[in-house]
Amino acid sequence: MGSPGLRPLLLVLLDCCASVSAQAAATPPVTTEGFNSTEAAWMTLRPALSPRPPGTPKAPGPFSGPRPTPVTDVAALCVCDLSPAQCDVNCCCDPDCSPVDFSVFSACSVPSVTGDSQFCSQKAAIYSLNFTANPPQRIFKLVDQINPSIFCIHITNYKPALSFINPEVPDENNFDKLMETSDGFSLNSQSEISFTIQSDAPDTAKYEYGVRLQTSDSFLRFPSPLTSSLCTDDNPAAFLVNQAVKCTRRINLAQCEEIEALGMAYYSSPKILRVPGLRTKAEVKYSLTYTDAGEITKADLSLLLGTVSSAMLPLEQKFEIRFIQQNTKPVPLSGNPGYVVGLPLAAGFQPQKGSGIIQTMNRYGQLTILRSTAEKDCLALEGIRTPVLFGYDMQSGCKLRLTKAITCQLAVQKVKSLLKGHGFPDYVAPFGNSRAQDVLDWVPIHFITQAPHMKDSCQLPVALVIEVKWTKYGSLLNPQAKIVNVTANLIASSFPETNSGNERTVLISTAVTFVDVSAPAEAGFRARPTINAKLPFNFFFPFV
Repeated sequence: MGSPGLRPLLLVLLDCCASVSAQAAATPPVTTEGFNSTEAAWMTLRPALSPRPPGTPKAPGPFSGPRPTPVTDVAALCVCDLSPAQCDVNCCCDPDCSPVDFSVFSACSVPSVTGDSQFCSQKAAIYSLNFTANPPQRIFKLVDQINPSIFCIHITNYKPALSFINPEVPDENNFDKLMETSDGFSLNSQSEISFTIQSDAPDTAKYEYGVRLQTSDSFLRFPSPLTSSLCTDDNPAAFLVNQAVKCTRRINLAQCEEIEALGMAYYSSPKILRVPGLRTKAEVKYSLTYTDAGEITKADLSLLLGTVSSAMLPLEQKFEIRFIQQNTKPVPLSGNPGYVVGLPLAAGFQPQKGSGIIQTMNRYGQLTILRSTAEKDCLALEGIRTPVLFGYDMQSGCKLRLTKAITCQLAVQKVKSLLKGHGFPDYVAPFGNSRAQDVLDWVPIHFITQAPHMKDSCQLPVALVIEVKWTKYGSLLNPQAKIVNVTANLIASSFPETNSGNERTVLISTAVTFVDVSAPAEAGFRARPTINAKLPFNFFFPFV
């Protein structure tokens, strides 16, 4: 027989297990969203509670109270919605998709979206497809999902725990305190060291490319190596000339604090003039913002401080200065370096040999195909394109009605314009961050035309099939997607004859396929060592 003191504990555990079993056994009814319906059904599942005798008041606890309102609505959250104002393939939660789009999906790429899994009950958006319906329908459920674990959070009264704590930004008041609590420190506080220079004086001068930046007493000095790797502090900084250099400085540790080039004041004390000759003063910074008129309007400084020991001598310093045009945004990339699934392919054309790659500013319009609509009319689709997204096999099509008066040559020009669009590119970037000036790294698009060999017959293009071959590049721990070959196959057929009436209907289609040509990874081993030893010539004497 066990100890009597264990019976209450055993009863409590049994009660908890019974409650959890009741929660896990609760099965929600299925709610579907029909082909023409946009309303979602809401349902709530309450966790089973331990029985309490009637009339017994509930004991108040320190954590009693309602849960805070969730910050994220799982019904409105869609992690696969990558294309703005466009329906993403197999993304069942994309608000841009219509019931017509859902009817051609093959599966839901994101079947469920849930809230915080640590709570005993959290919202869950469930997505699936009903292929038995005609046409297929999307099934959507929003439920309160029950956590079967007994170690879950039922009620929380600490709202800051649901979000990250804002980090403390270093400034002149807390700098010393943060330095004491950190081995190394990096200062980059734009709110404290960024500023805007204002002046009421007329702008009669401006900086031009290569002009030295003037200060209140001289020019802005920028350390750099000259004939050797040793640092010289007399290098002037020029307007719009970005620099990133490294140099070696010989120092005496006993006089470390006396060397001006190792102190912050040496770089932050000079006063940059807004325009040449204008004596409006400003602090020196190494990230300078300029306008189209050649005025410096903003300056930022970033410093990395560290300790110096005798083992680090001679000391190597790194300096950088760059110029940023005002009111401009960085160009978004499709990967860094490898492509990311769902982002558009970077493509362009080379106008002449020796020049760089020319790309349109709209990265979703660099490589496109026909976009299918409910009307399926090619004339209505002219100019309406959809981008080619990495890793997404795509197919679209339309119907082209040709009157009897339209000749084959005119129809060929029209169909080619529909299939290729305006400005079909010549090259595709191998990586998502490839630079336009690195032309030799870009992958050329091989254009192939397939047509039946028939004499005295006009060949009308009817399909454009683009095949993109890519491979996993780099380390096995973090492989990067790299495009190695792109082929555009233009398929043509004989011009259709008129059977009845004055119209002919031609089916036009486009398709994109991605093929993984990565070679299987093989483990590498060092070659077995060979014994290169020779016996003396009389080793077996006198037996031989």
